[in-house]
Amino acid sequence: MKTMQARRLEGLSEKIFLDRYAWKNADTNGTKVGDVVLVLTKDDPKFPAKDVGEVVKREGQNVTVKLRNGDLVQSTVEKLTLTIEKTPEEMWTRLANAMSSVEQSPEKQKEWSEKFRWLLDDWKLVPGGRIAAGAGASDELTLFNCYVIPSPHDSRGGIMQTLSEMTEIMARGGGVGINLSSLRPRRSIVKGVNGSSSGAVSWGGLFSYTTGLIEQGGSRRGALMLMINDWHPDVEDFITVKQTMGQVTNANLSVCVSNAFMKAVKEDLDWDLVFPDSKDPEYDVIWDGDLDKWKKLGKNIIHYRTVRARDVWKSIIEGAWKSAEPGVVFMEYYNQMSNSWYFNPIICTNPCGKVA
Repeated sequence: MKTMQARRLEGLSEKIFLDRYAWKNADTNGTKVGDVVLVLTKDDPKFPAKDVGEVVKREGQNVTVKLRNGDLVQSTVEKLTLTIEKTPEEMWTRLANAMSSVEQSPEKQKEWSEKFRWLLDDWKLVPGGRIAAGAGASDELTLFNCYVIPSPHDSRGGIMQTLSEMTEIMARGGGVGINLSSLRPRRSIVKGVNGSSSGAVSWGGLFSYTTGLIEQGGSRRGALMLMINDWHPDVEDFITVKQTMGQVTNANLSVCVSNAFMKAVKEDLDWDLVFPDSKDPEYDVIWDGDLDKWKKLGKNIIHYRTVRARDVWKSIIEGAWKSAEPGVVFMEYYNQMSNSWYFNPIICTNPCGKVA
């Protein structure tokens, strides 16, 4: 089947394609003169800068790269991103072959590979980013863009388990959403170690920091969404955390808002910030962040303080104005309108705004 003639991308489009989606060769030791590469021009762990160029000279591990603008850059092979694919057409062929590989016979694989390839030509169909980057490139990469994982169990082991799951997903290219409401509030008692908790927001900082360490191919870092419910005693700290530099820098933030809270805002009522009684003998077994379920079981609720609902709402608005965050998710209404209500409650969205 005839495909369109390959056209090289230019400028930012070429850089994004090579950095985020092209199939990579992780071993840059084989770099040779004539290779099109991405060269690291700003070696900043948090905000690296790369430019597209062609290797024009190599001596040992040192290379000279001629950038697209004609400038010559001296570098080393370890600071190069070496891609196997140079054009979208090469990527489309890989994707078509990957999609058709499930067919049993070589004849069927060829037939469907050609059909998929025609569909991908000239951007008639654009697969999701993780499909474009991972399909046919590695069995270790996820083809799903984003995930929501269960709220952390309120224990050191539970938090580390969530951190491990988050890291594994991100290392394979996926984004993660986590609701922190299951974690006990700041300064609450941790009886087992005769101490007090640093709070849900501080553990959110751990998830955020780890996200910034994970490279998902090219310069793409992990994507993280953190949420907290409007009844949680740490909600005010969560709302303002991004107004302090360095605390939570690698996550999007949103407050999960209930219908009752919005009613309190409209009618200028007080709003109680509460949390389950962690001294309950079944706390470690039952508590999963679902306050309504906890209440229906007749379990005790600890009242931490009462605030004015409009003050919390105003803080959300001011935070969004100062730092573009937090967002709000009308989570109760979300669940009422969900067509999967019978299966599982929605507790969070992932960084792309989808739910799980």
